[in-house]
Amino acid sequence: MQITLQQKQIQELNLVMTPALRQAIELLQYSTYELYDYIKEQALDNPLIELKEKHPDASDYRTPHRIRSSSNTSSLSLDWIPCDGNDMREELVQHARVQFQDPQDIQLLEYLIYNLDDNGYLFNDDSMEFTCNENALNRGIHLLQQIGPAGIGARSLKECLLLQLAYNHPEEKLAFTLIDAHFDLLANRKWDDIASLMKLTLAEVKKLHEFIKTLNPKPCSTIADFNAEYITPDIVIEESDNGLSYFLNDRYLPAVQVNTEYLSMRHQNQETAKYISDQYNQIQWLLSSIEKRRATISKIIEVVLEKQQNFFNEGFIALQPLTLKEVADEIDMHESTVSRATANKTIQTPKGTFDFRMLFTSKLETSDGDSVSQTKVKKLLQRFIAEENKQKPFSDQKIANYFKTEKGIAISRRTISKYREELNIPSSRMRKEIQI
Repeated sequence: MQITLQQKQIQELNLVMTPALRQAIELLQYSTYELYDYIKEQALDNPLIELKEKHPDASDYRTPHRIRSSSNTSSLSLDWIPCDGNDMREELVQHARVQFQDPQDIQLLEYLIYNLDDNGYLFNDDSMEFTCNENALNRGIHLLQQIGPAGIGARSLKECLLLQLAYNHPEEKLAFTLIDAHFDLLANRKWDDIASLMKLTLAEVKKLHEFIKTLNPKPCSTIADFNAEYITPDIVIEESDNGLSYFLNDRYLPAVQVNTEYLSMRHQNQETAKYISDQYNQIQWLLSSIEKRRATISKIIEVVLEKQQNFFNEGFIALQPLTLKEVADEIDMHESTVSRATANKTIQTPKGTFDFRMLFTSKLETSDGDSVSQTKVKKLLQRFIAEENKQKPFSDQKIANYFKTEKGIAISRRTISKYREELNIPSSRMRKEIQI
């Protein structure tokens, strides 16, 4: 058998990702701020781009929504405004230097202050034992109580509560004994055991428990330095007498124009002409991609306004099941396109400002053949638990049975447990209050 080399011509159909398509996909998932930064970057790379900044009237600005975030923000966008003043650690150090004269006490306090976590607890680090002995550590913790809120510098929740009682409520001897001697029983709500061991009535135990709940488990929740950020939504839904309307909040984006001075240089020579032509094509791609982004987002919003009309009137309790695929089918686009267009977008509505994706939720079937959104089920669960008898709270299984018999929603106990944990609602045992 003889092996020979031959040339063959084969016709194949392949999907090629053109630069224009790649750019359009990239821009689709940008928030308005990210799009602003992208346009600025393109203007730096392309000499033919000339940006004309827009200066809208004061009436064009929407009220910003203030949020807090950690100081380790990786990038500073247009909405960043620095927070004034020192953080709480620096203030505590200054108080220590003013309050105490002994250099060793000041050094010890500074060491402890810079080893506090964001809630005011000492980091549970074995290296502390090598840096200062137990006596010095305890002395430093008690000195901290004189310059900071009671409970600061504690190494556990138990110690934190005991410090608050010792410095702010020394008369509460029973509460101190309950926490000091029976903290595990208190944490597990073993009311009968507590009453028996302390020789108290359940009414007295309940009174102690109510008092202990007034103590602060996080004495320095504001100790972490933070930056104040202001966000402006990407999409705004407004309500008027004529119904709901929307607009994309991108009127501050600079207008992309062609620098005619550079464009006139395209006739100098062939190399320059090719360069100018390539840069000009990039501008056209950019303008086309921005317009496609606007059109795609607008189509999605129109479907959402139609499908979630009850939400805009009643809130999340009326949120209807709606998936990205259903919206994609409505506007005749691929699901991945809708996914990108809804990513990283904030929407302002009459019911609040939140991530655009929150208006999309999967569904659960009801006994009558209808469907209900997971978000609505969570709201119903939240309301049901809030209204239950706290002396006899319902188990997850009983709640699942209630949803099936009373609401016609088939849901498992494990799903109830999952939703409850997502809502930060404790178990029935931890919700149980003292029955007198």
